Amino acid sequence: MAVLRSCLHMLWMLVTVIPWGIIMLVASIRVRGKPLWWMAVRWLSWAIGGARVLLGIRTHVIGWDNLPTGDTAPAILLVKHQSTFETFLMPTLMPHPLAYVFKKELLYVPFFGWAMGRLDMIHIDRSQRAESFAKVVEQGKRLLAQGIWVIMFPEGTRIPRGQTGTYKLGGTRLAVATGAPVIPVAVTSAKCWPRKAFIKTPGVVEVSIGKPIPSEGRDPKELMTEVQTWIEAEMRRLDPEAYPAKG
Repeated sequence: MAVLRSCLHMLWMLVTVIPWGIIMLVASIRVRGKPLWWMAVRWLSWAIGGARVLLGIRTHVIGWDNLPTGDTAPAILLVKHQSTFETFLMPTLMPHPLAYVFKKELLYVPFFGWAMGRLDMIHIDRSQRAESFAKVVEQGKRLLAQGIWVIMFPEGTRIPRGQTGTYKLGGTRLAVATGAPVIPVAVTSAKCWPRKAFIKTPGVVEVSIGKPIPSEGRDPKELMTEVQTWIEAEMRRLDPEAYPAKG
């Protein structure tokens, strides 16, 4: 049954992303910025809705009150990364448009990547690290001033359930450079949608939004240590089965 449900969900995403990607590309000729973003979120909500109906994956979110208020209130979201699920989920939850920082190769993915290329995102060339970070800061400042929140996965890649990746400093360096507060987010998506897995299982994905952490005058390494400490402690609280007690 899990195989059938997973096949149906994959088919659902394929048959919807192609026409919606075309619609996005055509619309982007005249529509840009926030209106185009919310068009993109429409498809992401279909993907998440399909996961709820076809896969039995539900979400439970805590910490809504920790999100900054105001149309232009800045924020940099640093999110635990376990699967594709939170990549699709976060835009459907947040009240502000999000700008993902991602490798430019994703722009070549048919329909999905092409549509991403028309949005206010920050795509980087990982082979040119210094130039890439300068670009992240430049575009990050511009987007944050417009009320667009920047979202990054500090571990850089999807991490298996119960494990901790290396938290890279890009997110906190950007926060310090822009003065925007950091919002740590813990997500237990791998309980239902494991890393690089085709077969998904029903269950509840917990999302915990932490309190804003001020960045002004902070050391990026120290700030990331605080972010990592909160996220990893929260992961152990939300998903204790994945983190057996050390004897």
